[in-house]
Amino acid sequence: MASTLRVAVETERAAHAYLFCGPRGIGKTTAARVLAMALNCPDRKDGEPCGACESCTSIWSGRTSLDVVEIDAASNRGVDDARDLRERAMYAPSDESRYKVYIIDEAHMLTREAWNALLKILEEPPPRVIFVFATTEPQKIRQSASPVLSRVQRFDFRRVSVTDLVARLAQVLELEGVTAEADALLPIARRAEGGVRDALSLLDQVLSFSGDEVSAEDVRKMLGLVEEERFIELLDIVHEGDRAAVFPFVQALLDHGYDLAEFVQGLGDTLRAVLALRLDPDADATELSLEARASLAAVGERFSADDLLRLLVATADFESAGRFRRSAQPRIQVEVLLLRLASLDSSVDLAELLDMLGAADGSAGGREARASRQASPAPAKRSRSEKEKGGERGTASAVEPGTRSRPRSTVESKPVAVEPAEPEPAEPEPAVEPAVDAPSAGQAVDVRLAWAEALEAARGSAPPGRLVGLRGATVSGFADGELALEIPPGLAGDLEKFLADAGRSAALRKELGARLGIDPAALGFRVGGSGARQRITAESARDLKLRRLVETDPRLREAVETLDLKLTEE
Repeated sequence: MASTLRVAVETERAAHAYLFCGPRGIGKTTAARVLAMALNCPDRKDGEPCGACESCTSIWSGRTSLDVVEIDAASNRGVDDARDLRERAMYAPSDESRYKVYIIDEAHMLTREAWNALLKILEEPPPRVIFVFATTEPQKIRQSASPVLSRVQRFDFRRVSVTDLVARLAQVLELEGVTAEADALLPIARRAEGGVRDALSLLDQVLSFSGDEVSAEDVRKMLGLVEEERFIELLDIVHEGDRAAVFPFVQALLDHGYDLAEFVQGLGDTLRAVLALRLDPDADATELSLEARASLAAVGERFSADDLLRLLVATADFESAGRFRRSAQPRIQVEVLLLRLASLDSSVDLAELLDMLGAADGSAGGREARASRQASPAPAKRSRSEKEKGGERGTASAVEPGTRSRPRSTVESKPVAVEPAEPEPAEPEPAVEPAVDAPSAGQAVDVRLAWAEALEAARGSAPPGRLVGLRGATVSGFADGELALEIPPGLAGDLEKFLADAGRSAALRKELGARLGIDPAALGFRVGGSGARQRITAESARDLKLRRLVETDPRLREAVETLDLKLTEE
């Protein structure tokens, strides 16, 4: 970008209008001033202003200049302001060798009518008049005045890297005669997030606190940063699964005056750095000091990369949800997050859980699991595609009482964990209807699989609206050619009529009969469910999805029934 503008000035082929886009504090307005200086500098060389002549010093210092005008579009955004600017632009510059430059900051604040008023002069600009529009939100200009974009040259400003910011801050301190510790400027550059203006403002704030010598401790106190030792202590708690230590840890943060929002942000940065070092110890993507890299790399060796990724995903989801900043009790929100992190080690891969079931010598569940694997053996090593399919089935949580294990875990975007189910109060057993006999566990699993496969196979030849409703049905029994279904509330009546109509449900009857080995014409349905209309919530939909997941997966169903587990979605 700089070289393009330099050549344009040197060859006197500057465009009549520019659009400078980029995040705040990145130097858009400053670049516009430098461009105006270069265009009007009598002593410029190779397209660069001298910076010492009267014209350059006047423009750079912001003093009154007839030929360089800066306008804040946030406070001059109306059509009358645009018309006044258009009329002023018709006057020639003060000297025939000079350019008249209008710098419009926050250009996205101009109204649609104001852009329309400027459109004509942008199409047919007067000689030696240049407009420079600076904005942080170019998409708003596209929405309100898209024709303008084809009449300007656009330049996108990028964020400055942490390394370049540190070098710039060190240069500023050297000019000011201030010394700084080696690790003092890095936190400032990271907090600025690529903005030069923010970095200089933070540095000025630190200097007002520390004086002529900047130390890392002064920077930490001034910016409210949490020490790395705190995060290392937390990772020790997470590794040990010591949930009881979470509460005194959070209390210690509050006692020392730390901002919990700053702590959560620092936790995400720390987990990212630890994961990057765990994946590649020589990676240069962490922007850390040598001492910090060594300590975090040592902590990362205690975790697997999958575990670190799961911790990072949980923290990122917590931050992106936005509940923390809106909550009136941020302490409880942070404690819940840390408790979840300390409990994530209870998730294990489903295949490993089935192996655990098979290793239970002498138990009925172990014998059944071994028999199931002998009938349908699972490979010891799964391919990548199979692992991805396994991610849809989820993970299971099962840790024997009195022990604490850290089995290999898997990471999915929406893992399904299985936790020990809480005991439910005993209820009187309902009377068994004679028309539907309770099938055995193995038979129920086969019928449920047949039902799910029949629905899938009949998708193209049956009414889609009815099949969508039937996907939420639960098979509760099968006997004497009659299938008992539990239909979601509010759909029982319509779906019962559909199933009773042999013509409309012929495709589904054919597919189901073929899988159950009976004549489709002899197949009967018994529908149960409340006819009352109830609103479907996210929670009820999630419960339905998890229930259907168990019904259609025999191995997962076996694990749930054998260990008395409960499905939850994390």
